Amino acid sequence: MSQSIATIALVVADYDDAISFYVDKLGFALQSDLDMGDGKRWVTVAPSGGGAKLLLAKADGASQSAHVGNQTGGRVGFFLETDDFMRDHAAYVARGVRFLEEPRHEAYGSVAVFEDLYGNKWDLLQPKG
Repeated sequence: MSQSIATIALVVADYDDAISFYVDKLGFALQSDLDMGDGKRWVTVAPSGGGAKLLLAKADGASQSAHVGNQTGGRVGFFLETDDFMRDHAAYVARGVRFLEEPRHEAYGSVAVFEDLYGNKWDLLQPKG
């Protein structure tokens, strides 16, 4: 049996704002944007190197809206690996991505925490080796 995590839902406030952030600022590719009716869309984005896609799921109701930007309780919940940390860090800074710290070099690699447009925390990470 072969399994993999293919898609992860990320609750967002607005489809188009989320698409703009992930595509224009982070350089992800828009994989799908399908009208599902009743104001719902199936929107997926993915980084160029493969891996799991993000399903940008618009919050439905007050309960879901309360979790936009805080899906992991304030800790880093998403890890974007790169093959060139300095290149991507510089590009993201130039595009207005907000980093919460200066780049640091740990035993496992180069890393810096940034926020998405809603405040979810991400690691930009170039693993060692």
